[in-house]
Amino acid sequence: MPYINPKLVPPVISPRILCKREGFVQKVKEEEGEGCNVYGFLEVNKVAGNFHFSPGKGFYQSNIHVNDLLAISKDGYNISHRINKLAFGDHFPGVVNPLDGAQWFQDAPDGMYQYFIKVVPTIYTDIRGHTIQSNQFSVTEHFRSAEPGRPHSLPGVYFFYDLSPIKVTSKEEHSSFLHFMTNICAIVGGIFTVSGIIDSFVYHGHKAIKKKMELGKFS
Repeated sequence: MPYINPKLVPPVISPRILCKREGFVQKVKEEEGEGCNVYGFLEVNKVAGNFHFSPGKGFYQSNIHVNDLLAISKDGYNISHRINKLAFGDHFPGVVNPLDGAQWFQDAPDGMYQYFIKVVPTIYTDIRGHTIQSNQFSVTEHFRSAEPGRPHSLPGVYFFYDLSPIKVTSKEEHSSFLHFMTNICAIVGGIFTVSGIIDSFVYHGHKAIKKKMELGKFS
C-alpha cells in the first residue's frame, strides 16, 4: 500500500471561499451598471450602409440580420452612451467632427438611438503639396422609443451613413506680397474712414451745442 504524506495533499477549498478570498463577488457588485469602452477601425465600401452596437448574438435569417435577445432583460438594457471620437478617414487641419464628445442619456425604458450621417469626401493639400484624402460629415439624431402599439425596436445605437455626390477641395497657399499690401491698405483706409466719421459727428455736435448756447436755448 503506497504511503501518502498528508502534508503534501492540497486542501479542498469551497468555490465560495475562493471567490470570497479573491474578491470576485465584490468586483461584480462594484461593476454593476457599468458599460463598455469600444475602440477600433472599420473598412467599408463607398456605398450607403450602417454599423451599430446592440445586445445579443447576431445571426442571419432569410438574408436579414437579427439579434438573439433571449438572454437579455427587456427593461434592463440602457443605451446611454458617449462618443469620444468618430471620424471617417484621416485627420487633417481644420476638420471638425460633430460627434466628438457627444453624449446621450436614456430616459425611456427601451428604444433605439439613431445617427444619420452625411459623409462628404474631402481632399486637403498642405503648403508643401502633401495631399490627404479624407472625409467630413454632418449628422442628425433621432431616438425611436418602443411605445405601445408600435413594433418593438431593437435596443442599441445605430449609425446610418450615406456619401455625398459632391467633393470638397481644401488647399493651403502663401499670400503674395501684393495681396498683403492690399490688405494693409484696406485696413488703414478703414481706420481713416471711421476716424473721419467720428470726427465729423463730434464737430457738428459741438457746433450745434455752441450755437444753442449763443442763442440762450441750451440749459
